[in-house]
Amino acid sequence: MTRIKHCCLLGIFAALGVCSNVPTAHSQEVLVFSGIDEVIDWLKSENFWGEENRGQQLTVPYVMLTGITQRWRDTAQQLHVPYKKEIFYRLMVPLILHANKMVMERREALFQAQETLAAGDKIPAADMQAIRDGAVLLRVSDAESAASLTQESAALLTVIDELIYKLDIIPAGLALGQAAYESGYGTSRFAVQGNALFGQWTFGGKGLVPEQQRKSLGDHRIAAFDWPFDSVRGYFINLMSHPAYEDFRRLRANLRAKGEPLTSMALADGLIRYSERGQEYVDTLKSIIRVNGLAIADDATFRDEPMRFAVGAESAEKAAELRTEIERMRASGELAQIIQRMRLE
Repeated sequence: MTRIKHCCLLGIFAALGVCSNVPTAHSQEVLVFSGIDEVIDWLKSENFWGEENRGQQLTVPYVMLTGITQRWRDTAQQLHVPYKKEIFYRLMVPLILHANKMVMERREALFQAQETLAAGDKIPAADMQAIRDGAVLLRVSDAESAASLTQESAALLTVIDELIYKLDIIPAGLALGQAAYESGYGTSRFAVQGNALFGQWTFGGKGLVPEQQRKSLGDHRIAAFDWPFDSVRGYFINLMSHPAYEDFRRLRANLRAKGEPLTSMALADGLIRYSERGQEYVDTLKSIIRVNGLAIADDATFRDEPMRFAVGAESAEKAAELRTEIERMRASGELAQIIQRMRLE
């Protein structure tokens, strides 16, 4: 399992945006694992290990992975490849489902805003601010134009329409396939050093420098993140907003309009510009999805349970220390502060 360093508990949480499943600091469960065997035993106890019944919907424990370390990279090299893959996929899928849950909640709020305006009513101030923020985040408006949006703005309905177009789900199987491909199942240097799962570029002197950085492309780096969900969030925003992925968004919208399912295999065709390899990249991605049966995750749902968090420790002794530290933080209120900063809503 990917692991968070013992000293990094204060940095374990993040998300797209607090959902009703998020527990309070007093009830929140933090799972601490000290080795791969413990992770596999836990997955088995959750009935989340082994071959899935392809005729049934996949249900997923609501457990959020909190970090990737060198130990996972070293351990993964000793694992049988099917075990490495399964551990990676099982621990990644909740992050992706949570991102999609947040997306759908915000998408529904946009439809509600449309209905409110159509009825001649006022959109609540908090929802108006969310529209302004979303317009900037998804490159619908520049900051100045978004700040000037009001209930009476002629552009408001157009902005909401564009946000609905851009703000939609990414099939879980597709995201799993890309994360596996781009991060080597969480074992790449970028994954270990920066929780980078999707190979996203960044400029301006921030991020991790590739070993063979091409000067012709400028000071491009791989975006680094404090924790894995940050990487998932960045990936979602990237596909929803970057001009390079307009084909992906258009294909997704067309499938929506026809009432057809948004599947991993269908939407992979919209990612020809994700890599310089073009169609070869898409073909490889489709092969990963097909060979590993990742499409089953497209319709996966969370089990009806509170959100939990998974933290790794370097040894059984460190795991015991970390459990004690978590309880101290719970009693002192520090854990509550962490939850408040999570933005899991």
